[in-house]
Amino acid sequence: MANVIIIVILFILVIIGIRSCIRHFKGESGCCGGGSSVKAKRKKLKQVVKQRMVIIEGMTCEHCKAHVESSLNALDGVSAKVNLKKNTAFVSMEKDVSDELLKKTVENAGYEVVAIR
Repeated sequence: MANVIIIVILFILVIIGIRSCIRHFKGESGCCGGGSSVKAKRKKLKQVVKQRMVIIEGMTCEHCKAHVESSLNALDGVSAKVNLKKNTAFVSMEKDVSDELLKKTVENAGYEVVAIR
């Protein structure tokens, strides 16, 4: 009887693990689930007038990095380069963009801004 209970528990754990993996690769888990082949488009600015470093929590993969970079680059007059290992985004601006807008953009992408310097 004890062996049956152990087998049932192991079976349930395997099912939960498989479902978790499927959700991860569909992009429905805590991590976005994307692969490393995702690249954000680079954006060139005419004249840089302001620069900021945004410290970000929650990025776990290249897909996260590309998602943050794309979100910031979508802002008018902003070009961003994200460093996944350092959890930072180096943001260059050709016009004055508020720190609050940068923070809101990163948070709307699903990540937490720790500081802006």
